[in-house]
Amino acid sequence: MTKYNADFNKALEIGRPPNITKMFPNSKALIVSGKVIDRALTSKGKAMTIAANARSFFLIKGALLGAQRANAAVIIEIAKSEGGKNAYCAINYWNMAYFVDAICNEYAITVPVAIHADHYGIKNDEDLQTAKVEIQSMFDAGITSIAIDASHRPDALNLLSNIEINPFIPKWASLETEVGEIKGKFGLSTPQEALFLIQGLNAHGISPDWIALNNGTTHGIEESDSGIQVELTAEVHNAIKKYNVSGAQHGTSGNSSDRLREIVAKTHTTKANVATALQMLSWGLEVNDYGNAILDSDKNFIKVKNEGVEEEVWELMVAYARENGWSGGDYKKLNRPFENRLKSQPREVRERMARRVEDFVYKILTNVFNAKDSAPLGIDLILEAGSYDLGPKCERIENPAEWTKEKIMEKARAIDSDKGPEGDFED
Repeated sequence: MTKYNADFNKALEIGRPPNITKMFPNSKALIVSGKVIDRALTSKGKAMTIAANARSFFLIKGALLGAQRANAAVIIEIAKSEGGKNAYCAINYWNMAYFVDAICNEYAITVPVAIHADHYGIKNDEDLQTAKVEIQSMFDAGITSIAIDASHRPDALNLLSNIEINPFIPKWASLETEVGEIKGKFGLSTPQEALFLIQGLNAHGISPDWIALNNGTTHGIEESDSGIQVELTAEVHNAIKKYNVSGAQHGTSGNSSDRLREIVAKTHTTKANVATALQMLSWGLEVNDYGNAILDSDKNFIKVKNEGVEEEVWELMVAYARENGWSGGDYKKLNRPFENRLKSQPREVRERMARRVEDFVYKILTNVFNAKDSAPLGIDLILEAGSYDLGPKCERIENPAEWTKEKIMEKARAIDSDKGPEGDFED
């Protein structure tokens, strides 16, 4: 893409949502609603883009540079457990937009970028009341897309929570909803559960852009490429096809490139979350084809010399983890205490950390996700709409009278589902 051409400048003028134009009035960063990203990939067909996790500055920088090389529309995101009020990362819901905007301007990034609040969990009524204030504060801080995750709750309360919180989400923003908590092979989502959720939302005038499922994958480190059940995913997507909802794939780091290509080819997925792989790459750990860290015989990470962080810093990180009793996936908790230490390394070290992420993101966007050259499609959508707001993907089909609270509870009792074991499955 020619940097700052006429189409880009027009999209910049009309395509940035009100919160972004208020925060960054003179910016050249094309920060947009996730609706633009989803529909750009839908327009290309059989394509999805990376929703790159923002656990650290280096992941954001590497992901944006990789997307620019691929000329691909992209999403930068962080989850509530990672970047909420009790965050284990220095990047959070309230500062992520500042980092994205700064990097886009410094490196002349011209691809459309959405800033997504992933896994905004609502587990009980107290969470629901807190969300009514907190979500508004997040959009005030530059969020342009959100995933409401009430999947921890029974089906009826999942739907009712989504309905109750929706007035606090701007109409122009993209919305992800979730059915089935991410628990690997346990508590798999069903077409019946997904249809119930999407029908009920539609009856209340809510048109999600994405739906996330428990389709067999997990969050965090995986030692094999087992995970996503492609046929189940396709079955669920087909059950809700007339509502025009795309798929959001979680736990992508635990799956091989071939399996991810299957997701692209056989389902309606346009968004693929990648977190752990990017973190491991930036640190300079040895990883396999699908970004999972390779462990030695003692289950320890293998640091590649002269890659990622300095060797002395890595030794400090390992020692800190041991002092706190952390191993495996718990290494993610190193992000917050070491963010400033990592930023204080020599320039060449900082650059190689981001470059390793950039190379991985470029490869996965071009060779696996089929997202190459999706950026101009997003710009075209903005120009066609003449606005930052692309509108809903589906008009109301269902009868609201059939989806009152009482009827929702009644319908939910007829759903045969297995929620899997209790436990903390967040990342």
